[in-house]
Amino acid sequence: MSAKTAKEAAPVNITVQINKPITAVPPAMWGIFFEDINFAADGGLYAELVKNRSFEFNAPMMGWKEVKQDSATGHILIVNRATENSANPRYAQLSVNAAQGAYGLSNEGFRGMGIHKGEQYNFSIWANGRDAANLKAKVVLLNNSGKQIGEAALDQFSNNGWQQYNVSFTAADTAVKGRLQLLFTGKGEIDLDMISLFPAHTWKDRPGGLRADLAQKLADLKPGFIRFPGGCIVEGRELASRYQWKRTVGKPEDRTLIINRWNTEFAHRAAPDYFQSFGLGFFEYFQLAEDMGAAPLPILNCGMACQFNSSEVAAMNELDPYVQDALDLIEFANGSVNTKWGGLRAAMGHPAPFHLSMMGVGNEQWDEQYIQRYKVFEQAIHAKYPDIKLVSSAGPFSKGPMFDYLWKELKTSQAGFIDEHYYMPPEWFLANAGRYDHYDRTQGPKIFAGEYAAHTKEGKEAESRNTWGSALAEAAFMTGLERNADVVQMASYAPLLAHVEAWQWRPDLIWFDNLRSAGTPNYYVQQLFSVNKGTQVVPVLHNGAALAGTDSLYASATIDGPAKKLLLKIVNASGRPVQLAITLQGGAATGEAPVNQLLTAATADFNTLDAPQQVKPTTQPLTATGNKLAFTAAPASLNVVTVPYR
Repeated sequence: MSAKTAKEAAPVNITVQINKPITAVPPAMWGIFFEDINFAADGGLYAELVKNRSFEFNAPMMGWKEVKQDSATGHILIVNRATENSANPRYAQLSVNAAQGAYGLSNEGFRGMGIHKGEQYNFSIWANGRDAANLKAKVVLLNNSGKQIGEAALDQFSNNGWQQYNVSFTAADTAVKGRLQLLFTGKGEIDLDMISLFPAHTWKDRPGGLRADLAQKLADLKPGFIRFPGGCIVEGRELASRYQWKRTVGKPEDRTLIINRWNTEFAHRAAPDYFQSFGLGFFEYFQLAEDMGAAPLPILNCGMACQFNSSEVAAMNELDPYVQDALDLIEFANGSVNTKWGGLRAAMGHPAPFHLSMMGVGNEQWDEQYIQRYKVFEQAIHAKYPDIKLVSSAGPFSKGPMFDYLWKELKTSQAGFIDEHYYMPPEWFLANAGRYDHYDRTQGPKIFAGEYAAHTKEGKEAESRNTWGSALAEAAFMTGLERNADVVQMASYAPLLAHVEAWQWRPDLIWFDNLRSAGTPNYYVQQLFSVNKGTQVVPVLHNGAALAGTDSLYASATIDGPAKKLLLKIVNASGRPVQLAITLQGGAATGEAPVNQLLTAATADFNTLDAPQQVKPTTQPLTATGNKLAFTAAPASLNVVTVPYR
C-alpha cells in the first residue's frame, strides 16, 4: 500500500461534546416558504378544479368553451355588475333553446383536471333563474379522450334570485386531463357564477379545501413555521397588483380575484391564464399553519412594489392604510371575537386566536426608501403590539452595498429578524458553510434565512434542476445554519411547489402534476434536518475546530434532551468514501443500536414524477461501543446519525 493510499484510508477523528450544549434549537428553526408561483395555489395546493370559476379573468371566457349538442342553440353574455358587487362583478347569462340535445359550457381546468377513479367530487354553482322553470342541467365529467366518467343532475332552478346549488357524484375512471361540462336542456334564461368542482377528499376533508397529497407532503416536513403568501407576490409589479390580505378573507364568492404577477414576469414562461382567486387566502394559511403545528409568518406589503419592476412606492404621507393593514391583521389573527377583525375570524369558523407572534414588513426591499417605511411600521406595530417580532429585509443579495447598508441601518432597530436570501451555485453553499460562525452576537436582530436554493444548470425535464448535487450543497450549508442556531433562528428553502406543465421558476422543493407529486432530493434534505431537529446544539470538532469543509466534510449536531438522543449530521461532499471515527464526550451510547439515515446518489441524479424515488433516504444500522462509533460516509452523502446515549 502506498503512503498516499494509507493516508486516504486513515479515519477522520470527530469529537461530539454532548455535555457542552451551546444554545437551544429554536422551535421554528426549519420551516416552509409558500408563494403562489408555478401554479402553487390555484391549480396546485388549492383543490379547486375549475379555472376562472367566476369569469373574472381579463378574458372572461378564458378556460371556458361553449357547448352545443345536436340541434340545441343558445348564447352566452358576460354581465358586469360592478356597482352591485365590486368584489365579484361578472357572471355568465345563458339563453338556452334545447328541446333536442343540450347547450352549455365546458371548462378545461388547470392544464386539465386530475380525477381519481372511485373518489367523490362535489359540484356547486351560484345561479339566478331569470326564466328557468323549464330548464334542467346535467354536470358531466369527461376523461382525456372525451369519454364520460361522471354525471349528476340538477333538475330544478328557482326564479327567486341568486341561490347556491350542490350535487355530488363518483368518478368511474381516472383522468390526468379531464374536463367538466355543464349542460342545459329545455328553454329559458339563467345567470351563472362561481361554478366549482372539488374532490370530497381534501386535506382534513374540509369542503372547498386543499389538495390532500400536496398538503401531506408539507406536513411530512414537520415545519416549525409557514411563511406566506410570498415572496415577490407580496410586492406586485406595481402597487395596484400587490397582495392585499383583506381581499382574501370572508366568503370565497366575496374575495377579489387579481392577476398573478408571475403571469407575464418571464416571457419564455408566460402563463396568460395565471390569476389569484384567493380561495387560498389568509384564513386558510393560518389554518394550515395551525394544522401542522407551525408558527404563522405572514409577510405584508410595506408600501413598495417590486424594485426590479416598477419601483413604485406609496408616498410617506399616504402610508397609513398599509400600516393599518398590518395592525388589522394582528387583530384578525389574535383579537377578541368582539373586535371587527377578530369577529370575522370567528364568523369564518375559528373563534380561538391563531397566536400570531411575528410578521414580515416587506419582502426583499432595499435602500433608503425601505428603511424610511420600515421604521414607520415598526413604531406603529410595537406601540400597539410590543410582543410581535418583526422580520425586516436584507435585500435580494447575500452581500454588497445594498446588503451592508440595510444591516447598518437595521442593526440598531427593533427588528426581531433580518431576512437574508441566497440563490447561488452549489459551490457558493459549500464555500459558505461557515458564513455565520463569526457573525456578531453582541446585539441586533437574529437571522432568518428566508429564501435559498442551489442553482445548477438547466435541463430538459422540469425537475432536472433539483439534482442531488444541489441538495448536497444545501445540506452542507445547513450544517452551518444549525451550528449557529443562536444567530440563525429560522430557515426555509424557496420556492416550495411547481406544476411540471406550468412552472415559471426552478428549482423547486416539490413537483406535481394534476394527479401526482414528488419530493426532490432537496425536499429530503429539508425533511431530514427538520424531523431530526433536537433541542440543543452541541459542538462537533475535528482537530479542535468546526467541520465546515475540511477534506470536504461538513458537520453539525444537536441533542434531544428529553429523549437522550444525539442527532449528528455529517455531509461528505467528496467523490470518495471517508472513514469516520466518532467519540462522544460526556456520554456513552446505550444498548439501543444507533442508526444512520443515509441520503446519497450520483450528483447529477434527480427525482421525477415517473421516478420519484431515484434519490431518497435509506436507513443503515450502526454499532457503537461505549463512547465510540465508527462508520464510512459514502461519497456525496448526507448522514443523519441518531445515537441514544446515557
